[in-house]
Amino acid sequence: MERRWHQIPEKICRDRSDSDCGSDDGAEWVWVRRPAEAESVAAAAGWPVAAGDEEARPLKVVFASPARYFTDAAPIGNGRLGAMVWGGLESERLQLNHDTLWTGGPGNYTNPKAPAVLSKVRSLVDHGKYPEATASAYDLSGDKTQVYQPLGDIDLIFGKHIKHTNYKRELDLHTATVNVTYTVGDIVYSREHFSSNPHQVIVTKISANKPGNVSFSVSLTTPLDHKIRITDANEIIMEGSCPGERPHNNASDHPIGIKFCAILYLQTNGANSRVEVLKDKMLKLDGADSVVLLLAAATSFEGPFVKPSESKLDPMVSAFTILSVARSLSYSQLKAYHMDDYQSLFQRVSLQLSQGSNYQLGENRLGQSAEAGSQDATVSDYAFRIADCTRSAVLNDSVKPTVDRIISFKDNEDPSLVELLFQFGRYLLISCSRPGTQISNLQGIWSNDPSPPWDAAPHPNINLQMNYWPALSCNLSECQEPLFDFIGSLSVNGSKTAKVNYEAGGWVSHQVTDLWAKTSPDADDPVWALWPMGGPWLATHLWEHYIFTLDKQFLEKTAYPLLEGSASFLLDWLIEGHGEYLETNPSTSPEHYFIAPDGKKACVSYSTTMDMSIIREVFSAVVLSADILGKSDTNVVQRIKKALPNLPPVKVARDGTIMEWAQDFQDPEVHHRHVSHLFGLYPGHTMSLEQTPDLCKAVVNSLYKRGDEGPGWSTSWKMALWAHLQNSDHAYKMILQLITLVDPKHEVSGEGGLYSNLFTSHPPFQIDANFGFPAALSEMLVQSTWTDLYILPALPRNKWPHGCVKGLKARGGVTVNISWKEGSLHEALLWSSSGQDSIARLHYENQTATMSLSSGQVYRFNRDLKCLKTWPL
Repeated sequence: MERRWHQIPEKICRDRSDSDCGSDDGAEWVWVRRPAEAESVAAAAGWPVAAGDEEARPLKVVFASPARYFTDAAPIGNGRLGAMVWGGLESERLQLNHDTLWTGGPGNYTNPKAPAVLSKVRSLVDHGKYPEATASAYDLSGDKTQVYQPLGDIDLIFGKHIKHTNYKRELDLHTATVNVTYTVGDIVYSREHFSSNPHQVIVTKISANKPGNVSFSVSLTTPLDHKIRITDANEIIMEGSCPGERPHNNASDHPIGIKFCAILYLQTNGANSRVEVLKDKMLKLDGADSVVLLLAAATSFEGPFVKPSESKLDPMVSAFTILSVARSLSYSQLKAYHMDDYQSLFQRVSLQLSQGSNYQLGENRLGQSAEAGSQDATVSDYAFRIADCTRSAVLNDSVKPTVDRIISFKDNEDPSLVELLFQFGRYLLISCSRPGTQISNLQGIWSNDPSPPWDAAPHPNINLQMNYWPALSCNLSECQEPLFDFIGSLSVNGSKTAKVNYEAGGWVSHQVTDLWAKTSPDADDPVWALWPMGGPWLATHLWEHYIFTLDKQFLEKTAYPLLEGSASFLLDWLIEGHGEYLETNPSTSPEHYFIAPDGKKACVSYSTTMDMSIIREVFSAVVLSADILGKSDTNVVQRIKKALPNLPPVKVARDGTIMEWAQDFQDPEVHHRHVSHLFGLYPGHTMSLEQTPDLCKAVVNSLYKRGDEGPGWSTSWKMALWAHLQNSDHAYKMILQLITLVDPKHEVSGEGGLYSNLFTSHPPFQIDANFGFPAALSEMLVQSTWTDLYILPALPRNKWPHGCVKGLKARGGVTVNISWKEGSLHEALLWSSSGQDSIARLHYENQTATMSLSSGQVYRFNRDLKCLKTWPL
């Protein structure tokens, strides 16, 4: 946490009336804080004040009309409690979510019949009968996950036939607030919304510039089973419960589901304001000067191992406890605490990209293709329908509607939109994953559907991992804590799955999971269900957290036990092959079929490239961790050291691509969305331009063969892969690919892009690419290993000839500021506050310098990698 001038809010008066500072009407509460560390270091180096000042360079997602679809609404969240602000005029909708609101309860994630099936499948694979093995592997599948549920809505009704002007709705990433403003006659109305992490409430202030003009009715609704009651204290209380099983499960016992309670409280201001109850479920407010709405919510979820029927938590008591604290504070105090908490994370990283004065519109544009043209055609009606209303509304505004900016990006390639999308991803991670909350699911925490796509369940065959890719490099390591808590829960259930299903030690998890830490295979097709590498891939995040932070206590207490457990499973999962190598059998490449030698489709074989790449990562992490912790003599480590030389190497196919399977099978879907076989280059570390140049050539061929098109998350992954190949042109081409407007009513399967609110599209909406994008962009600017740090390895110099990034993180506990001019490095500032000194090689273009960083010292390097100056942090 950054240092502050004060431990408590310092009240600073900003006069708005004759009122004194004690009144919310006359002053605002703000925190007085030190600048973010990266900004302080830059200032000490004499770098100019950021051109990205909040006013001169706003980071806002702007809308010039109310939302028509869910993906037009603006998201807010505090990690646990989220809302989508629709911004209507006659009526307003705040669609609500709570991160623990799921169907079902703890499950049995074991299958006693699995060992016999496993033996049969392995025998069929051994005899090359891959289609038959695939058919038999259905019997290794388990049950479907439980389903993420919406909490409900705050519904506000303002009236009918409101004739308005000057409408604007905007999400300000600097303040994590959504503001809606419009004018009716000579009255300016405003609404401000935010979700407070310190006080765990959603806060809305509705006001007008003239007293007595705020009137509306408000209610709470939900699609779940519930009851509503109104108290005499301006409160609406909604109690309910989730289904105790998946929808349409036809459970005979109708088990009890998670209970919830949401309480909406009104704080009114105005001598003549009146509140009355309508129909025992709605409050009607008239004649107020302003009103503040506080929404608190809680559930009976007590952890993934406690049945809802056995929970001792009372959600109403919890919600009232939260609300009572929030009610004791003024609106400006709540906002000040919210701002301090949020900005302590968000302001750690800044990014400025500039095309430069010599940029020619359309010059060297990479996105012109027949494919791009066809995609434009699919969204043109929606795009221009929105654009028509937005252009007329804010033609002279300094901040264009974001939908306009997406539409025009193919022509102007505005780098400030890239900045916005980068920071929007960081904003979303702060908003949906905080210490003590649940993991970010397939939609973060934002979902309006009781039956969301893919149940909104976390998918650890790429999607869950991508959700956390930016946590380390983009300086938000605390946001990854829920993932580590969740891996701990998976290890408990996964040890039972490993023992019963596979007669193995350690712990395992598969391709999809849920709130209850499901570890068994998914239902149905083994092409996705039979993938026991989900847990091992997640385990690599534990090691990554250590090598970025050098937190030895975390390594010893949290990471190593979970890594060792994952490695123990893998050691037992590996079996002697017919050749010289160990193998995994059965083995699949996520969601991808091949053509077997007999011409039939199959997905089950042995030793896929992704299996072996992940196993190498886990084994390497355990060995390195053991060296640090003095555990190298343990049985597990010795078994790993014996197994490592016997893992099959990555192979190159006849066509010069990376082989995805152990044999060079025919691929029936060469443009498949997954690039699992390239894991070793990114996010893994077993391939690199320096260490494995021939394999990297095969990666290039593989990416060309796969093609550029695909879902949003696939585009982000390819962007990171091209960055690690130091191909800045193609990495940039992926940016062009992603920044394309998607019409929510005319989505094209497999073609990703952006919705008007910057949510990324699979389609439909999946949040993973929102996180994959900032991670991939950071890899274009800074890459690192345990021993090496690369500056601007994939900078598209002709697109962003000038720029500056501050606060990115590198492995070894290093923080990095970089500025560049005319396409070349100008200066780099490096420092470490990890408490440990480090030695590494610094790379820029063809230059290499050995550097020794002492913790607490700042090092200033020029474009020749010469250290010009050092000073204490």
